[in-house]
Amino acid sequence: MPKKSADQWFAEYGESHQHHANELVHWVCVPLIFFSVLGFVWEIPVPDSWETAVSWFNWSIVAIVLVTVFYARLSVALAVGLLAFMAVCQTIHLRLEMHAPWAVWKICLVIFILAWIGQFIGHKVEGKKPSFLKDIIFLLIGPAWLLSKIYRKLGLKY
Repeated sequence: MPKKSADQWFAEYGESHQHHANELVHWVCVPLIFFSVLGFVWEIPVPDSWETAVSWFNWSIVAIVLVTVFYARLSVALAVGLLAFMAVCQTIHLRLEMHAPWAVWKICLVIFILAWIGQFIGHKVEGKKPSFLKDIIFLLIGPAWLLSKIYRKLGLKY
């Protein structure tokens, strides 16, 4: 099977994201879902023996590396931008872990549920099913699709 280009993925993703209200919902909900999923991974316990040897290790770092490899295969420029976004997410997760009265996973669960409710409302308005029901990879394409729109507005190539 031939590899799709970023633009091919974005064109296919964009087919079910034409309505302005749905796109607006995606601008809010896609980053929140991405943030919350990273937060869930952040909370996966690290074995005690590892914490002593590698105190900085967190499973979300593994997820970030894997996702960045996926994005770099689409576009190095998009991978860099999304890596910056993931670094911001990591910083917020760390701050939440240090200062929030609730566990990171609990905060992320509320965000995740509310954001998915928003997504499904957006797709109800659109009148089309979410793209990930066709191909699970679209869950990773959504954030890149949004970033590609920012890059285009800024005149940056991806």
